Amino acid sequence: MLFENGFCYAVGIMSGTSLDGIDVAVVKISEEEENVQLELTHFDSIPYSAEVKQEILELCDPAKANIQMISSMNMLLGRLYGEAALTVIKASGLQPEDIAFISSHGQTIFHQPEAITIGIHNVTSTLQIGDISTIAEQTGITTVGDFRTRDMAVGGQGAPLVPYADYLLFRDKEIGRVLVNIGGITNLTILPANGNEDLVKAYDTGPGNMIMDYFAKRITNGKQGYDKNGELASGGKVIHDWLEDLLNEPYYALEPPKSTGRELFGEEYASSLWDTADKLAISLVDRIATVTKLTAVTLTDQIKLHLESANIQEVFISGGGCYNPTLMREIESGLPTDIKLRKMDEIGMPADAKEAMVFALLGYQYLNKRTNNFPPATGAKRKVMLGKVAWGTLRR
Repeated sequence: MLFENGFCYAVGIMSGTSLDGIDVAVVKISEEEENVQLELTHFDSIPYSAEVKQEILELCDPAKANIQMISSMNMLLGRLYGEAALTVIKASGLQPEDIAFISSHGQTIFHQPEAITIGIHNVTSTLQIGDISTIAEQTGITTVGDFRTRDMAVGGQGAPLVPYADYLLFRDKEIGRVLVNIGGITNLTILPANGNEDLVKAYDTGPGNMIMDYFAKRITNGKQGYDKNGELASGGKVIHDWLEDLLNEPYYALEPPKSTGRELFGEEYASSLWDTADKLAISLVDRIATVTKLTAVTLTDQIKLHLESANIQEVFISGGGCYNPTLMREIESGLPTDIKLRKMDEIGMPADAKEAMVFALLGYQYLNKRTNNFPPATGAKRKVMLGKVAWGTLRR
């Protein structure tokens, strides 16, 4: 066990598909009879410089990326993650020596859950960069990372990983819940009332902020990286004929387990939608209103599939999307009036910090030699220990 005095401090690091920045959570972890509790001590998000963000975006584009860029950014992100961790640890009032471990998701630059054929072999793959050895060396703190590959090694999609924590921490005996994260991509976890883990459904529903962010940038000529407070979309109207065309994207009809990312809904896809809107002579505010509705509808359509079977009564939202009032109104309007729509803060976990906190939990379980994947969500053949470790010098 990692405990001293009945608890330990850990740092969780997350950088998602929105590329908003490096989310860092200092977490106090306690446990009683394997009932793990997480308490947020301090959280901050360290923004990327414009140059680093643009470089990462280019790495996600196979037409622009090259091996030297990938290798260099892998090491640079390790350095930036280490710096961010030390900054947030200091802000929390703790010292590096107080931290039992760091757990870093890394930055996904490629995710291919559907197999391709190489010779006689069918291969799935995923790649997260941000070298954990660099983090461990810079901070002196043992660092866990590279969680997704082991799940793929046992037949899973390597995503989503957050449902493991959703099930462990938030299931309820009396009522069904849906936990949603709206980052670049939207994902959900269906937690049936008093359900065992075999009844849990969890998957990516489609785009989150990714397409909206692209449209906001185009509309404002780069002055805004996102639709602040949903103000752009709130000034437009949904073009329903175009929306119906957008909903014909085959991904939405796939059965779970399924996961997606920038490979499908990234800049190339968003650019093609923009060009179509040009041809249809759709106004700028109407087009961002429509893609905002797209994110809402692809989420609510999936939630409604499970309302009765899982006795769903509450929907909790985390991620950057929960701060977009226009998007939240569209989600609420797409659900029955008796469903309570709330932010994760109301259930004891700050919405901004959720994913970083979850990766602290995944690292904790790994270091305690416990399985930490969730086969009902990823499709893995069995439970395994996700993660790899780079040992630090401050504590062993």
